[in-house]
Amino acid sequence: MNKAFVKESSDDDEDDLPEGATPLPAGTKNYITEEGYNRLRNELIQLIDVERPDVVQIVSWAASNGDRSENGDYLYGKKRLREIDRRIRFLTRRLDKAEVVDPSLQGDNDQIFFGATVTYASQSGEETTITIVGMDEVDLDMNHVSWISPIAKALIKAREGDTVALRTPAGVEQIDILEVCYPSRKPG
Repeated sequence: MNKAFVKESSDDDEDDLPEGATPLPAGTKNYITEEGYNRLRNELIQLIDVERPDVVQIVSWAASNGDRSENGDYLYGKKRLREIDRRIRFLTRRLDKAEVVDPSLQGDNDQIFFGATVTYASQSGEETTITIVGMDEVDLDMNHVSWISPIAKALIKAREGDTVALRTPAGVEQIDILEVCYPSRKPG
């Protein structure tokens, strides 16, 4: 068979990436907090144990009704199954490569690493607080930024009181690190 018609599978297949998701940089681990890992795992379990079986049942029922070419339930169900299967593959790959990091182990460290919550001031004096999390945990509404984002890369390994250079589209900006904290250790 002609190679042009054969899809070679790859462990890093980006076809399963959801819209807006960032592929893992080559050779890096998928650092993630325990909460983020559990959220992804729970979504995977929900898809496998609940959503997929429900859609399969609907597709089976719709297929038994006869002509599939104009059967909306059948056509939509098949499309939804493909979406669910794509998400299952994505989550499975991300969880397989996940390296759970417990930021609370940093204690009272004033140096910035994964999981740190950092308050910094821009040159204009505007204060911003962010938390450095995994790529699959980014939530800009909560000021959770990826550890591979430009701001996190500028901050990682710096200490409270340091001034670091942040490269922005408008040029290099100096930011002052005001506070670094990590979550408290959970009992148990």
